[in-house]
Amino acid sequence: MIRVGVVGAGGWANSSHLPALTALEEFDVTSVATTNQDSATRAAAAHGVPRAFTDAGELAAHPEVDLVVVSVKASGHAAVIRAALDAGKHVVSEWPLGINADEAAELTAAATAAGVVHAVVLQGHHSPSARFTADLLAGGRIGTLESVTLIADGAPWGGSRIPPSLVFGLDYAEGTNILTIMAGHFLATLERVTGPLIELTARLPRTHDHVLIDGTDRTAPNTTPSHVLLHGLLACGATASVAIHGGNRPAREGFQLELIGSDGVLTATPAEPGTFIHWGSWDIRIDNESLAVPDTYRTVPANVRSGPPANIAALYQEVARAITEERQPHPSFETALRHHRLLAAIEQSAADGATHRLS
Repeated sequence: MIRVGVVGAGGWANSSHLPALTALEEFDVTSVATTNQDSATRAAAAHGVPRAFTDAGELAAHPEVDLVVVSVKASGHAAVIRAALDAGKHVVSEWPLGINADEAAELTAAATAAGVVHAVVLQGHHSPSARFTADLLAGGRIGTLESVTLIADGAPWGGSRIPPSLVFGLDYAEGTNILTIMAGHFLATLERVTGPLIELTARLPRTHDHVLIDGTDRTAPNTTPSHVLLHGLLACGATASVAIHGGNRPAREGFQLELIGSDGVLTATPAEPGTFIHWGSWDIRIDNESLAVPDTYRTVPANVRSGPPANIAALYQEVARAITEERQPHPSFETALRHHRLLAAIEQSAADGATHRLS
């Protein structure tokens, strides 16, 4: 049994990590932490967890914690990860790993030196729809892949208004914006299907220098992009065009993915309109044929809700196998670092207008 401590249990983890972990027999959630004792106690009570902390370092050092889950704001990831590594504990971190590629490189080196298992939550890697689509391509269902187009909604980032809870993300230094969160997850999912980008040219338009805070008459300064646009080349030789559009409201359409092959065209759209590409199920068609994702692509217990909880539960299954087999899981911190460097190349291309190659 792998004993788990969840840092940031009062937020995103409450509706994703904790339902996933408590449904898996390989894990026992023994501790949670938030910055407020009342919220930590509530989270512990809601999920039947015996200990509640306000200090991530105390949680990481506790002898009944083997694995630390990091589910706080991106700017707080490094401190919690380092506390876990100092205590010799395995780590699962939410994406992004750090606020930029340099911090991600430091954390990856530290985790490697610590000799622990380390994983990052890039849900698209474990999405049944993404895995099935990748297998369709690998099996030659549309022949040789020639061209890829992804159009996706990036709301609530990038618009002229923003909820009060997300104002912090208007500061680029926080590492939480349409490029890092939305493009980070979307491109990781795309690469899970098509293989890696090796070359790109990008633009990061910023439409709004100041953004209205919803429910108020106040604005906040904005240093983050409104949209993410790129053209590139995949390792398989296909071209790729990606447009991620920011906005004010929850995504209306969600995404449209089109894979053009030498013998057919595969299209994917969300089964539930407005769902992000790395979250939910896809409607998949090859030419005029509709294809259902086989049940075998879902590996988690039936009582785990589809979407993020199920995808995250699949990651934890991989982490459990990696701990048993004394290897690194996929995606690991090294995977996260590669995606951080992809985002850094997008930033650099947007700044200098040049085409950038990726190793």
